Amino acid sequence: MTGTTGTLVLAGTPIGDVADAPPRLAAELETADVVAAEDTRRLRRLTQALGVHTTGRVVSYFEGNESARTPELVEALSGGARVLLVTDAGMPSVSDPGYRLVAAAVERDIKVTAVPGPSAVLTALALSALPVDRFCFEGFLPRKAGERLGRLREVADERRTMVFFEAPHRLDDTLAAMAEVFGADRRAAVCRELTKTYEEVKRGPLGELAVWAAEGVRGEITVVVEGAADSGPEELDAAELVRRVQVREEAGERRKEAIAAVAADAGLPKREVFDAVVAAKNAARTGPAEGKGLS
Repeated sequence: MTGTTGTLVLAGTPIGDVADAPPRLAAELETADVVAAEDTRRLRRLTQALGVHTTGRVVSYFEGNESARTPELVEALSGGARVLLVTDAGMPSVSDPGYRLVAAAVERDIKVTAVPGPSAVLTALALSALPVDRFCFEGFLPRKAGERLGRLREVADERRTMVFFEAPHRLDDTLAAMAEVFGADRRAAVCRELTKTYEEVKRGPLGELAVWAAEGVRGEITVVVEGAADSGPEELDAAELVRRVQVREEAGERRKEAIAAVAADAGLPKREVFDAVVAAKNAARTGPAEGKGLS
């Protein structure tokens, strides 16, 4: 431990197969001044499997003591300690303890780095066979049925692929709720026991997956759900296109730029918006009986 500010290291741990442990993890475990672990017993099993010995102080850091333990770890960091944070599986802070400590360390200008490691989110996403160019992580849904439905309705129109964590005993209810809110035909994948001996990826429509899960599913679960279909460009009549051009002109835009902006927003060719503007202008010249438009 030095007299200067220390470093907080967030280290990924295997989500199933211990052979997936990043090589740097062993070195960090052996040299860290403090190892903060979500479960010290699981940490002990991990170090035994890796054949390494921790030389620093080992402390617990889990949901129940995260708030109380954070100031203690920040003080150690301020005193020059290298603090290694590990959770039971995957990357710290991703639905696991870590966010509070990172935020507190950054607030004190303490260096934070990471040892990248396995992630159930990315592994499930890659195996799902669903679009991966854009996605979002929603974590665990609320346990109560009403709150769960409410949360799902909030993301019902989300067009990105969505990734959720879920407990096995709630999976059937969650899939049934997803089928109700998203539609029974929405594609999804249930990823179970990733990287472990009994790894399984079940793909199909939400309605079918809900029926399958009703029979009972065990293990660590990650659910990947296809995003909502793009409804396509908004359909606007000529009068609305003209009105939007007028609004932009009144705000100071030149007509050419206003037409281009309205066309882009509506997903239409600029010529179509231009023709609507010209038609409205010509109609205005014939008098009120034929219509009103741009002057």
